[in-house]
Amino acid sequence: MKTRAELMAFLDAEGVDHATLEHPAIFRVGEGEAIKAALPGGHTKNLFLKDAKDQLWLISALGETRIDLKRLPPVIGSARLSFGNEALMLAHLGVTPGSVTALALINDPDHRVRFVLDAALAAADPVNFHPLTNTATTTLSQAGFRRFLAALGREPQIVDFSRVGEGAAQTS
Repeated sequence: MKTRAELMAFLDAEGVDHATLEHPAIFRVGEGEAIKAALPGGHTKNLFLKDAKDQLWLISALGETRIDLKRLPPVIGSARLSFGNEALMLAHLGVTPGSVTALALINDPDHRVRFVLDAALAAADPVNFHPLTNTATTTLSQAGFRRFLAALGREPQIVDFSRVGEGAAQTS
């Protein structure tokens, strides 16, 4: 599994500009409001999920986005969803609860985890993610984030979570 230092070296090697702010550990979306206020852009919540057929999922959305796990399966093409346990998270993304982040996809070279990106987060610029640990926040431009994903060979499935349940949530 890649470390935070290896993640930063990867971003540098791929030409992805980034800035990281160190801070006390943040475990939940509602924590760290003063820290978030100091950083422009979209702040994220990231859910590590497993479906009833053992497919793993990572959802990255704006922090205030409501995600209805009961209505989501037909939109993303999954079976019934539940939260993935810590052992699966560590084995496939190399992070622990509280540190889940789209940047952890660097630790999934076999693409075992499917990546779903909130349409509102896909439009935010810049975007903020934990850099494999919840004691810092790394800011990337949207273009830089997409460059990171492309370097990993990842194309996100973009979903408009504001429309889940309306029959028109899928955007790509």
